[in-house]
Amino acid sequence: MQSTDLGNKESGKIWHRKPSPATRDGIIVNIIHNTSDYHPKVLRFLNVAFDGTGDCLIAGDHQGNIYVFDLYGNRFNLVQRTAQACTALAFNLRRKSEFLVALADYSIKCFDTVTKELVSWMRGHESSVFSISVHASGKYAITTSSDTAQLWDLDTFQRKRKLNIRQSVGIQKVFFLPLSNTILSCFKDNSIFAWECDTLFCKYQLPAPPESSSILYKVFAVTRDGRILAAGGKSNHLHLWCLETRQLFRIIQMPTKVRAIRHLEFLPDSFDAGSNQVLGVLSQDGIMRFINIQTCKLLFEIGSLDEGISSSVISPHGRYIASIMENGSLNIYSVQALTQEINKPPLPLVKVIEDLPKNKLSSSDLKMKVTSGRVQQPAKSRGSKIQTRILKQDLTGDFESKKNELPDGLNKKCLQILLKGYGEYPTKYRMFIWRSLLQLPENHTAFSSLIDKGTHVTFLNLQKKYPIKSRKLLRVLQRTLSALAHWSVIFSDTPYLPLLAFPFVKLFQNNQLICFEVIATLIINWCQHWFEYFPNPPINILSMIENVLAFHDKELLQHFIDHDITSQLYAWPLLETVFSEVLTREEWLKLFDNIFSNHPSFLLMTVVAYNICSRVPLLNCNLKDDFEFFFHHRNNLDINVVIRQVYHLMETTPTDIHPDSMLNVFVALTKGQYPVFNQYPKFIVDYQTQERERIRNDELDYLRERQTVEDMQAEVDQQRVEDEAWYQKQELLRKAEETRREMLLQEEEKIIQQRQRLAAVKRELKVKEMHLQDAARRRFLKLQQDQQEMELRRLDDEIGRKVYMRDREIAATARDLEMRQLELESQKRLYEKDLTENQAAVAKEMRADADAYRRKVDLEEHMFHKLIEAGETQSQKTQKWKEAEGKEFCLRSAKKASALSDASRKWFLKQEINAAVEHAENPCHKEEPRFQNEQEDSSCLPRTSHLNDSSEMHPSTQISLNRRAVEWDTTEQNLIQKVRNLRQRLTAQARHRCQTPHLLAA
Repeated sequence: MQSTDLGNKESGKIWHRKPSPATRDGIIVNIIHNTSDYHPKVLRFLNVAFDGTGDCLIAGDHQGNIYVFDLYGNRFNLVQRTAQACTALAFNLRRKSEFLVALADYSIKCFDTVTKELVSWMRGHESSVFSISVHASGKYAITTSSDTAQLWDLDTFQRKRKLNIRQSVGIQKVFFLPLSNTILSCFKDNSIFAWECDTLFCKYQLPAPPESSSILYKVFAVTRDGRILAAGGKSNHLHLWCLETRQLFRIIQMPTKVRAIRHLEFLPDSFDAGSNQVLGVLSQDGIMRFINIQTCKLLFEIGSLDEGISSSVISPHGRYIASIMENGSLNIYSVQALTQEINKPPLPLVKVIEDLPKNKLSSSDLKMKVTSGRVQQPAKSRGSKIQTRILKQDLTGDFESKKNELPDGLNKKCLQILLKGYGEYPTKYRMFIWRSLLQLPENHTAFSSLIDKGTHVTFLNLQKKYPIKSRKLLRVLQRTLSALAHWSVIFSDTPYLPLLAFPFVKLFQNNQLICFEVIATLIINWCQHWFEYFPNPPINILSMIENVLAFHDKELLQHFIDHDITSQLYAWPLLETVFSEVLTREEWLKLFDNIFSNHPSFLLMTVVAYNICSRVPLLNCNLKDDFEFFFHHRNNLDINVVIRQVYHLMETTPTDIHPDSMLNVFVALTKGQYPVFNQYPKFIVDYQTQERERIRNDELDYLRERQTVEDMQAEVDQQRVEDEAWYQKQELLRKAEETRREMLLQEEEKIIQQRQRLAAVKRELKVKEMHLQDAARRRFLKLQQDQQEMELRRLDDEIGRKVYMRDREIAATARDLEMRQLELESQKRLYEKDLTENQAAVAKEMRADADAYRRKVDLEEHMFHKLIEAGETQSQKTQKWKEAEGKEFCLRSAKKASALSDASRKWFLKQEINAAVEHAENPCHKEEPRFQNEQEDSSCLPRTSHLNDSSEMHPSTQISLNRRAVEWDTTEQNLIQKVRNLRQRLTAQARHRCQTPHLLAA
């Protein structure tokens, strides 16, 4: 076991000598990563993932160093330093150089292994991502953490969908089913759901496992065909579910020392059509056991109790197993070395020993040829006429044993015995047996270089000549033919190559490498000497077939000759299509089981056998078209009879005409690079290449000239079309002009009529408008009249209010005068009282004085004075009564004058209103004078001049009455002026109404 320490190197070799893994452990190399710092330590690998080819893997350690290991090129490279531990890796994206890595900060990054640059950075998880599943197309990826799963579009690196769950139900794993569009989600409550990727529609849910063997699922694995799901957990039981029937069909109990299962993964096989039978089970003890799920047998195991395995990944093609050990190192295992003892065939049970012929042959006369498909026979010596076949000689026993050994532990002799016993190989193992019989090298790099050259120019338009309904099948056929053309130039000019390759392409359309190598092996071995007469059919091969047919069925050959049917008609169509046109799929597979298991001459003998077995219908054919139809369509023929006839022909055909004497033995394709194929007349191919190049150049010149001519012709045609279009357009324009003129005349007549109608309508509208205007005018005048009447009523109300206010003022003045009179009377009584008291006092004094002296003299004087004082008092009293009577008279006169003034004003307003109404009703009569003269008006009013007699009125009263009279005269004059103005406006409106009918009549 080799060990490699990465150290601080960023690149280097994985191993320094060719690895030779032992059968015991199968380890190719052990990779460790130790730092060379002052304190050296081991950097533990945490995750590993293979790419789509299976020859390259990527691994990351707990410090974020990510390495790419190329197992085919024996190189490793440090592609990224993320500075944090990676929790998951994926390396099978659509762009082969890109990979996804989930980091400890819950983010996912995409890096490029070539440029070592960051492509994208995706965030969205809130816990550690422990799983990354990539769709088969490489377009989508699912990242899973304990609380959610997210679907990403790897073209845009945008999150497409998110799976949210309840906190109580955790996620175990969410992943894509291989080669399908289905997502499988597994939860911690043992519920498993299948979803459609595009619509996320729930397709189905698996039922709960039986209670007798109920376990909590922790790990899952699916076969490459997506039919079987394996689930395990903390138990030694394995549950196998059939996803097609959605039922649990098997429970496998692991050994008792297995208490828990940590990881499950199926071991792929290139020839099991995806129905993997071997399952790897990693248990808690660090040992990964590989079991057959059909036989439930333990095949082999890796790891040990001392060197336990932490996790493992198997390459897509099933050649390598990458395991991260519990000590942090990385082990690469060889599956071939681990399964060498298992695939080793048992020793043959039957051995045949024959006696030597009587005529002993010398060692020079015995010529053995190494073959892989048929029983060996010595070449015929010229001196002996006896035909002898020796199956096996003791001298060459070891050589024969080695010759019959095939890859993958198979033995050709055993396979031939099995084939003769059953007539065909088991369908389940047919591809595996074919791969071993043909010893396919599976040169991935060489094939990739051929594919990378792209589609060959010869097959760019393949779909035009061979229209195939399936686009996928057409693309695979195009790629395979292009790879063959890039491998050897002869195949670019081989017209029948698509017919030869099509059945193999259809059979191996899911594995283009195997398809290419099967076709290449077929061409090298079973198509020997086919290209010596290129580009003509292989006349030498057809001559061999004709010689064998002539030996075994001369009558049929003579029938062909009589009807001018050559081998190019009865043999070549079968060869160039490898019987795919005349056989069904099952018959064709059965036939090629025998062809690949025998000498290359078996194919030519099959052509002869097919004709001999069909001799009855062929002898009945007389037309060439019938023969052509027969060899290009399926016929009612038992393929088992044909195969038995082939074996009979192989044994009974003389050596001198037997094709095996002219064909070489089987030679497998070389490992690493494909052999050079130059079994064709190079000068013819070169000449054809030159001629084809010349023809291509001539054709290009012709195409250029034709293109020029076509361009010129197109220009001429275009000019002619344009001219015709111009003339047609002119004619159309002329017709259109005439039509437009006629339309204009019609339109003018219509316009005239419309104008006439419009004029009539206008007249009607004008009359209506005049009527409406007159009505509106009448309504307006009526409104004005109503407004004037309202104004008059308002004036009446105002006059009434003024009169009322005047009456109230007069009443107030009268009350004031009465109060004044009462005051005067009270003063008079006071004066009289004072006078009486004074008189009594004077009298008492005079009587006292008279009593004292001068009674007689003073009495006379006193009497004189008393008379004088009495006269003065009487005159004052008389004057005061006269003043009171005058005031009362003035008040009565003022009331009477106010009543007369109100009556005159009412009479005047009534006369003015009657005159205005009469004038409004008879507006055409001449206006009559309202007043004869001022004298007449004044004579009609009551006289109030006697009120102005100042001799009879108190001065203050006279002044107040004069002032009020002036105010009332001013108010009266204003009212008279307003009435006159109203009358003038009504007169003007009446005159206007009288003039309007005359204007309307005009």
